[in-house]
Amino acid sequence: MPATIPTLATTMSDTTSRYNNILARIREAAHSAGRKPPRLLAVSKAKPASAIRELATAGQCAFGENYLQEALDKQAELADLPLEWHFIGHLQSRKCAEVAAHFDWLQSLDREKLIPRLDEARDPARGPLNVLLQVNIDDEDSKSGCTPEQIDALADAVAATDGLRLRGLMAIPAPGDAQRLRASFARLRELFERLRDRFPDVDTLSMGMSDDFPLAIAEGATLLRIGSALFGPRS
Repeated sequence: MPATIPTLATTMSDTTSRYNNILARIREAAHSAGRKPPRLLAVSKAKPASAIRELATAGQCAFGENYLQEALDKQAELADLPLEWHFIGHLQSRKCAEVAAHFDWLQSLDREKLIPRLDEARDPARGPLNVLLQVNIDDEDSKSGCTPEQIDALADAVAATDGLRLRGLMAIPAPGDAQRLRASFARLRELFERLRDRFPDVDTLSMGMSDDFPLAIAEGATLLRIGSALFGPRS
């Protein structure tokens, strides 16, 4: 009898295969570093809702989006799924209300003037919006983020609201070799630990992407933002 040729229905897709591979690599890197495996945020910008649905079927629940309208369209199409949505792009003042209304997390808060707008717009029935402060850890002109010296004032302002919940820090280090990247991750971890000393409920350090996440894990990342290694290159 000739061998049965697998059909699309019975063959693991490239996306699911990459997902399983990333989870295994995360576990391996965490084990090597003697750390707890961090959570995975699937960065789904520029990818269709069908790809998100596929990963959700495989077990992934948290997804990160950079562009508001694109995210809102996907949320509407995937409303039947219990997904956790993170806004990770640069936040403009005029978009605060919609981010506060439609997302579970904001990872890119970097200016104090945004805080009252987000707080006002958050529906108490949804619970507080989880907030990470974005830090420009390498002082790059091309990147958003507060300076390390601004963290305390921003944290105090978030903590004073009812509609926002301070959860930690996020950063995107400057490109570089492994030694430089690890040094940037280490600086962010030190800032995170200082923040946690002031606010014991702080628990999230978002750092590490497709090309550098093992280094981030070694330095204590609790949340990884991975896109291309999961979904393939963006066109």
